[in-house]
Amino acid sequence: MFVTDRTEGRTPMPDHSPTAYELDLLATPKAVPELRRLLRALDFEVRLCATELLTNVIDHIGEGTPVTVRVTGTPHGHTRVEVTDPDPRALPTLLSATCTAESGRGLTLIDRLSRRWGVDQAADRKTVWCELA
Repeated sequence: MFVTDRTEGRTPMPDHSPTAYELDLLATPKAVPELRRLLRALDFEVRLCATELLTNVIDHIGEGTPVTVRVTGTPHGHTRVEVTDPDPRALPTLLSATCTAESGRGLTLIDRLSRRWGVDQAADRKTVWCELA
């Protein structure tokens, strides 16, 4: 397991149910605004983190990859956003994007907005997640 911890956070879930949202979809550019629409009842930061994690799958694993997106409340009142994909080997890397770079900012956004983030690996999949306070 890979974890980056931050002490500052943002928005809580409206409730702390075990799974507030769970969506199975294909990682495609059209799925990004659709995911944003499906999560419209949640705060901007939650929607942004979910769509950035989905975009990372499209960019680094491939368009059309089946994913599961989950947004849950934690027992500590935080919001957890998870995206699970079938490639346990392609791990996210936090980059330092330059002002002129055309990519490389997604995980930086996740790092800045979340209390902590990380990766849970299994033999046949991985889940990249973040928690917002």
